[in-house]
Amino acid sequence: MKISLERAKQICTKSQYGEASWWELLQLNVYLLFSKECSDFSAKNKKLTSLCERAGLDTLSEDEKDDMKKKLKEHF
Repeated sequence: MKISLERAKQICTKSQYGEASWWELLQLNVYLLFSKECSDFSAKNKKLTSLCERAGLDTLSEDEKDDMKKKLKEHF
């Protein structure tokens, strides 16, 4: 069940967005028990996610992006 640091970081990021499977979460939690570096990464990632959620950041929808691209092409 051993995973690499890079894989642990990927799973950590996926878990922040609710995209990690239960198996990936189990692997990550076991890895976090033994890796200080990954534990630090996980803590920072959680903090960043929390800050972004509290900031109320919004993104453009795909339609809004397409409209903006069309307007830019027409203008230039």
